[in-house]
Amino acid sequence: MARIVYPICCGVDVHKEFFIATIIKTNGLLEPKYLQKRFSTFNNSILSFKKWLIENGCFDVCMESTGKYWVPVYNLLEDSIRVVVASPKWVAAVKGNKDDKKDAKWIGELFRLGLVRSSFIPEHPIRILREYTRYRSKLVSCRSSEKNRFQNSFTVCNVALDSVVSDMFGVSASAITDYLINNDVFDSEHVKSLLKRGLKIKSDLVVESIQGHYIHPAQKIRMKLVRNHLEYVDKEIDKLDSVLDALIKPYEQFLSLLCTIPGVDRKSAITIISEIGVDMGQFGNSKRLCSWAGLSPGNNRSAGKNKSVRITRAGVYLKPALVQVAHAAVKSKDVPYYKHKYDRIYKRRGKKRAIIAIARMILTAIFNILVSNEAWNPSDLFKVDMPIEIRERHKQKAINAAIKLLVSQGLIQSSELLRTG
Repeated sequence: MARIVYPICCGVDVHKEFFIATIIKTNGLLEPKYLQKRFSTFNNSILSFKKWLIENGCFDVCMESTGKYWVPVYNLLEDSIRVVVASPKWVAAVKGNKDDKKDAKWIGELFRLGLVRSSFIPEHPIRILREYTRYRSKLVSCRSSEKNRFQNSFTVCNVALDSVVSDMFGVSASAITDYLINNDVFDSEHVKSLLKRGLKIKSDLVVESIQGHYIHPAQKIRMKLVRNHLEYVDKEIDKLDSVLDALIKPYEQFLSLLCTIPGVDRKSAITIISEIGVDMGQFGNSKRLCSWAGLSPGNNRSAGKNKSVRITRAGVYLKPALVQVAHAAVKSKDVPYYKHKYDRIYKRRGKKRAIIAIARMILTAIFNILVSNEAWNPSDLFKVDMPIEIRERHKQKAINAAIKLLVSQGLIQSSELLRTG
């Protein structure tokens, strides 16, 4: 007989305009008792649902994470009722035999037997912080798209400036693009006067990359629109950063600890905290956290054969941030700890898998830092980042030990060592 984990629980099937709730009462009965109701997703109806749960002594609720529709229900229940938000893959019903009422009952049945894994839902301040960091990542992506669009608009007009300058949005390049957009006549001497510092040496090459170009008036209008939008996005990102600085103040001590990890700067630390929070008790151990972030290899074995072990698509926002941190960590010259580990792994597994491995190591370090409230100090740091003198000393000690073993086994004679000495 199956073990009943929750004698009284509720399964909820949430939709945009309504949700179906099914309370399941076991309480020693051979057959469970079912109570089912339909509620609107308006606040007064959700509060009626909450009152209905409390009247029936139900304080454990499970619902499927359907888009963002579960959030209003969760917001009004979380203060007094334990709500488990489950991934659709854990509560999916059999196709061809399902409707809203059956789905709610099925979710409740699975939850009653303890067969539903709870999704990680951080506390309310972290959820607000997460909204800002995710919106910021969208704006940064939009800014990159606008930069590419602005650069490509000059390429199609036979301006090869991006082949000469390293940054199309630097001081010199910006002055030149402004000049090309706002003037119909090309003056090579004036372009040379706009160049700063190292680009003055390449003045002839810069002029050569622009000469012979033609920009239609309509194309100039589009370039101005793109540039204006780019400036607007930059201002919005600055505003977001100022709000983020205010929201992150309660977590400054955790930020400073995370910034001790090579490759982690303040912005990436804010993103990491907004995604996983600071209470690691919700994950239990670092392996579950890495699996939740989509950095653990899959376990897909059948009939004695290993199938695809690719990482999952989880961690849509956290994983790219950690990969970016990993790239910075393996390039760090001040602390080459992760660089040595990366060099060892990529020779066997390739560069992409090596970066994912480093990202997982960093996330494991983050977990331990947030648990212990101590700065980054891995136990094998001395072995990996060992000074050359000490490394040579250890190497010589290992050689002497090997020689002593060979002599004791009679494989070589001490007299031979003196001759080769």
